[in-house]
Amino acid sequence: MLRPRRVPLDITLDPQSVQPLYLQIANAVTQEIERGRLSAGDYLPSTRALADALAVNRKTIVLAFEELVAQGWIETSGTSGTQVSAILPVRPASSRPDKKADTEKTASPQAGFRYIAPPARALAVLEDHGVKLDEGSPDGRLFPADVLARAYRGALSKVSRYNRLSYADPRGSASLRQTIATMLKTERGLPVNAENICITRGSQHGIFLAAMTLIRPGDIVVVEELTYEPAVMAFQALGADIRTIGLDGDGADVTALEALCATQRIAFVFLTPHHQFPTTVSLHPDRRLKVIELARRYGFAILEDDYDHEFHFESQPLLPMASYAPESVIYVGSLSKLAIPALRLGYVVAPAAVIEALAHHVSIVDGMGNIVTEEAVGALIEEGELRRHARKAARLYAERRDAFALALTEEFGSSITFIPPKGGLAFWLRFADTTILDRIERNAAALALRFAGSDSYKARPEAPRGLRIGFASMNAEKTRHALRLLKQASRLP
Repeated sequence: MLRPRRVPLDITLDPQSVQPLYLQIANAVTQEIERGRLSAGDYLPSTRALADALAVNRKTIVLAFEELVAQGWIETSGTSGTQVSAILPVRPASSRPDKKADTEKTASPQAGFRYIAPPARALAVLEDHGVKLDEGSPDGRLFPADVLARAYRGALSKVSRYNRLSYADPRGSASLRQTIATMLKTERGLPVNAENICITRGSQHGIFLAAMTLIRPGDIVVVEELTYEPAVMAFQALGADIRTIGLDGDGADVTALEALCATQRIAFVFLTPHHQFPTTVSLHPDRRLKVIELARRYGFAILEDDYDHEFHFESQPLLPMASYAPESVIYVGSLSKLAIPALRLGYVVAPAAVIEALAHHVSIVDGMGNIVTEEAVGALIEEGELRRHARKAARLYAERRDAFALALTEEFGSSITFIPPKGGLAFWLRFADTTILDRIERNAAALALRFAGSDSYKARPEAPRGLRIGFASMNAEKTRHALRLLKQASRLP
């Protein structure tokens, strides 16, 4: 039988920490046990001796020991002293850290288990020093902060008054769902009611929820050869077999889609038909009708991502495919671009039974949305604030689009080709000589210039290369500076 040991404790206290001293001591003892320096039955120093060693009040040690007793790490036995709980497993001496390893402190521990690592290239282009070229974000500074604050105050007062601050419907606020249904019915021609709406934390969340509802491992999902990478990553994470179809000036190659349908069973096709991501082209009406005819014939779903419907500059936008084929389309939209992306509000529109299935997945991964934000944005829609803001922002964005096109031509001349978008918040840039694009991507980091690389849009290796650059979030001065950096990276004369 092993004799109990009395082990000196290696504890360093930080008087500047926000954590109380007694908890620092309790945590240090717990770590000593977990690391194997203290084993079941080992005696701890007396409270008086430890207080003297650490230069703290004895009551602090008593509090720490009481905490450890309550958690089951140590036990007291009358006059015998305090020892590590006898029911804890004994760690073999050979597995205990040596003195050198014992004294090493690591601020960032390494995982001691298997996990699925992220891809080498991150999906998000994070805010950092230097200049960031986004992929089509709105200018969040334009939305009046006082209007948003007033909406939040009203929403918080309302949900508190009616005792709605607890867990609620995973589909989201009933009033916001009805407000969105009315907006979609009157402005976009969708034949929907509140039962057809599920509120999400942005459009990407909506895409993922829809994919969870549609995909079984091994299912075939069709995307365009240039597409929205986060969506493809979501489909792959759920076990989808990704197939691609071509893309031209009229949108997706529906002939290729039909050929694929003839030989394979497709779960769904993912499209951004209003302003194709990343190229900004619109899916031509005859191709829209063909996709819908194929969906009805072969029984697959159309996942329609209408991420920037609100911003159009030269003509009225085409109605969503969901407006004339609601039984075949799951429609994903966003409220974030109307106000500020940080609101993280989107929605999914689908037949009521599909919405119930989505709500089940919300219950699994999130529980519910943010009722205060949902009520605040619902009030902004009902009061017309979002619509007024969208009209003002669209006029400014149209000016920025024209200025961006002029600056691109002046900086790059014939080295790049682009078509000013009729809607949306980004340009798709093609390069006459792809070595120019190679130099830009190679030299950008040295100039603290950050953007999504050309490979991020390619769903298949042979897809054409280009860059998607947003114009809406920058004023004229910042636009000029960013494009000059882009030209500097290209090493053009």
